[in-house]
Amino acid sequence: MFVNRSMTKEVITIRLNSDVFSALDLMLKHHIRHLPVIRKDGYLVGIITDRDLRSAIPHAFFKADGDEGGEKHQTGDSGPIIESIMTTDLIKISPLDTIQDALLLIQRSNVGALPVVDEQNKLQGIISVRDLLRAFINVLGIGEPGTLLCILVEEKVGQLKKIVDAITEEGISLGSVLVARYWDEKKRAVFCYLLTLNVRAIKEKLADLDFILLDPMEWYMDQLPTRE
Repeated sequence: MFVNRSMTKEVITIRLNSDVFSALDLMLKHHIRHLPVIRKDGYLVGIITDRDLRSAIPHAFFKADGDEGGEKHQTGDSGPIIESIMTTDLIKISPLDTIQDALLLIQRSNVGALPVVDEQNKLQGIISVRDLLRAFINVLGIGEPGTLLCILVEEKVGQLKKIVDAITEEGISLGSVLVARYWDEKKRAVFCYLLTLNVRAIKEKLADLDFILLDPMEWYMDQLPTRE
């Protein structure tokens, strides 16, 4: 799935010469945390985040979580202009990159959203962690009621086919299948999301095929061996 299918296309933006209170108003009104800064022609020159604003505006102007309070600035209040506090060393992505690319880039860069630009660096959209979560929910089919199984298999050809065949023979629909590394490098963990809550028969069938079923809730990715 490409970024242009999952990004937010109607992006709230701001101009270089706007002041920080204008940015604050936009963020509070639209419930967003990132404002791309563009020129009149749509060329991306920077981005401003809620963290940038918190550094530039007194804390009293921000609403606390779940609070309707927070001081109101008066019309005509001014502050630093956007150009003076925005981030210009931008981490961007193309509309034709994949959501996997976006996910890895966000994780490696420790940012909450990526501006999406074309070859002329003109803003096409923005993709956030929330957008990626929604995209992966759709891809994995976990928006529908079901059950997640974790099956330990030997790393050899044909194992996944045996599992899928067993599930199909039981008349169960698959929402998704993921294969992950395991602590033992000669094995893999297969995560099957089954679109049913009745999994007793398929569990017994997989056990009869000598597969080991693990508890998905005891799967800790941070315990996996790292690869340099």
